[in-house]
Amino acid sequence: AYDIGLHGVVYQVNKWDPKQFDWDKKLADADYVGPTCQYCHMRGGHHNVQRFGTVYTSMGMSMADRGAPIWKEKRDRWASVCDDGHSPRFAKENLQALDESVKDAGLKYRETFKVAEDLLKDGV
Repeated sequence: AYDIGLHGVVYQVNKWDPKQFDWDKKLADADYVGPTCQYCHMRGGHHNVQRFGTVYTSMGMSMADRGAPIWKEKRDRWASVCDDGHSPRFAKENLQALDESVKDAGLKYRETFKVAEDLLKDGV
């Protein structure tokens, strides 16, 4: 998703330009033209990339986790990262869109496994 999104495209176009991405600088000191994966997911030097993610378990479990208190913590933490370059409204609307995408993906994931299961039962 990152590679085909706006941030990923900016990165791919500019990653070899030292004026845009100076890889000699520490991440905390860098002022890149756009966020890298590390900017969002390894914020503050944390190496647990899932700390700044919203889907942190298998696809099937991520749906159940959405009502848990840890889900709100993760969501608020993620929105705070988006607020670096975007308005709070932007982060809220995009997280809502992500929720809908995850719901759709979860349904497709289950449908795909049902097809595979049926094929296996049919000896294919």
